[in-house]
Amino acid sequence: MTYRNVQLLGNYLDLLLDMLCVVDDSGRFVYVSASAEQILGYTPKELIGQRMQDYIWPDDLTDTMTKAQAVMQGQSLVHFENRYRHKQGHAVYLSWSARRSEQERVRVGVARDVSAVRQAQARQQLLYAIAEATHQTEDLPALYQHIASLLSPLLPLQHLRIAFGGSAREPWQIFTALLAGEDTAAPALDEQTLCGRVVQSNAREWAEPDQRCGWLAVPLSGAEVLQGVLLLNPGTGQRYQADDLALLDFLAVQLGAAIERKTMLLRLQQLALYDSLTGLANRTLLLDRLQSALQRASRDQQPLALLYLDLDRFKQVNDNFGHAVGDLLLQQTAQRILQVVRQTDTVARFGGDEFVVLLEQLHQVDTALLVAEKIRQALAQPFLLAEQQLLISPSIGLALFPQHGTDSWQLLQRADSAMYQAKRDGGDRITQAVTYS
Repeated sequence: MTYRNVQLLGNYLDLLLDMLCVVDDSGRFVYVSASAEQILGYTPKELIGQRMQDYIWPDDLTDTMTKAQAVMQGQSLVHFENRYRHKQGHAVYLSWSARRSEQERVRVGVARDVSAVRQAQARQQLLYAIAEATHQTEDLPALYQHIASLLSPLLPLQHLRIAFGGSAREPWQIFTALLAGEDTAAPALDEQTLCGRVVQSNAREWAEPDQRCGWLAVPLSGAEVLQGVLLLNPGTGQRYQADDLALLDFLAVQLGAAIERKTMLLRLQQLALYDSLTGLANRTLLLDRLQSALQRASRDQQPLALLYLDLDRFKQVNDNFGHAVGDLLLQQTAQRILQVVRQTDTVARFGGDEFVVLLEQLHQVDTALLVAEKIRQALAQPFLLAEQQLLISPSIGLALFPQHGTDSWQLLQRADSAMYQAKRDGGDRITQAVTYS
């Protein structure tokens, strides 16, 4: 179809749902069909005479101009996709077919709006990404940061925070995401007040309701309770459009469900690997870490130590003061041990009143004895429980790698035997395992 034919058929072409454009060799629109207003928000009168490249989405400009150059050289293109900037500022996805009319020295192109299809595909991909992140991230902060990275390409986003853990009695904790290109200070925000408004309304809330710009709070609801609040700021001079808000409402449901699932997975992991009374590692986690530690110690040729300890006369505490006091004693015992050892060491409760401490990266064997003595002294200090002052002592068995064993079973068995020998010798002491030839 020539440019002259386009002019003659203009009234009929305006009936098309697709947008027909004619661009001259200088890159300016010389004809645009009426559907441009429905697709891009501009009337044909507003576009004619303007440069085509001024309406192309910035990220797509280079590729689009390369394709336009190919059409100018006589190559026909079919189903080439790019994005144009709508009059309201958002991106419109277009699928083009174009060819050159050498006689009139113009390019003729037909564009179909495929935004709905691309948005549906993007949402589906986003759902997969959110579900995948729920299982692959290590903890909630990692999930929150991943959420930020997923949202950043889809929305105007200069600052993002996620509020979590708040209630009528507890203040909200705030996670601040790190965003690429975030080089400006975040505008002031009273997160606690804004989140409180979200809790009351269970709906989107603006920090400045009259302006409907700046900080926006979106509830992240789970199946039963509010999982958090998404706090977003599009940046200076930017506003969230109706399409952005619709996308946020859709995502909020998915993100709330993802956070709820992640929280549940972490709780299950906690139950599977940690002692519910003391919060210490349980037997399963200790054995896993011990196996890994032995591999590192063997590779690096460094000693490793296991301390196996039991509380002397713990049964008497339960019998005389009840199991509730006994549980408090176990909890405080765990805390005192943790205060003595390094953060890189593992303290585990093996059940009852038995604890195991894994000491890695020891530069000398005597360090293990020093740590054991610090634990003994820490537990020798009085415990004040239920208005009762209690005195206890530990019996501690010490086994070393490689002197007393080269695998998990050997080390645990020999540390356990050394602990029972300490008990037989009267308790409140440290006994080193016997070295077997």
